[in-house]
Amino acid sequence: MKASGKLLWRIFVTFLRIGPATFGGGYAVMPAMEREVVEKQKWLESGDIADVFAVAQSIPGAVAINSATFIGYRIAGIRGAIAAMAGMLLPTFSIIVALSFVFLQVKDNPKVEAAFMSIRATIVALIAYAAIKYGKKALVDKSSAVLIGVTVLLLFFGQSYVHPVLLIAGGAAAGIAIQAAKARFGRERTSKPKAHQQEQIFDYMI
Repeated sequence: MKASGKLLWRIFVTFLRIGPATFGGGYAVMPAMEREVVEKQKWLESGDIADVFAVAQSIPGAVAINSATFIGYRIAGIRGAIAAMAGMLLPTFSIIVALSFVFLQVKDNPKVEAAFMSIRATIVALIAYAAIKYGKKALVDKSSAVLIGVTVLLLFFGQSYVHPVLLIAGGAAAGIAIQAAKARFGRERTSKPKAHQQEQIFDYMI
């Protein structure tokens, strides 16, 4: 897609709208990004967004900013990445600077504490929704189900000993090894499972 001025402006405005409208950042912002980029603007496919989120989570930095930058790059190259990142950063940066002054004055107010308690509960729901939604796309076969299960167990019981970077590197190595084994034994996938098949596998697991 050619990076025209109009396209870059649309990218900037789209992420400018996403930034302040999503609370919790990170995983909570993923459904909003997919809705804008895939369903409304139709710039990318749902599978492309899932790949972007996977890459964004495997490198240092905020997931929301990384994802916006990668999506912008996929749409319109370097200039698209800059436009998306600027749109995502500008409103949140401005809001947090303003709130930092206000929050210090009202942080002990019971109503403010009650509001933040409710916001935290809502954010948990958003993160859970994102986990289920993208879990359906990641859970493509039995081997991926095993990888997910092993990783969850390591996160729960070995988080003090296993660094997340090692988990990501191990997942990448395991994926390469599994595909090599499938190719060797004549079981290499020629295409990705259909969406409804992925959802059936995921629903069965939960």
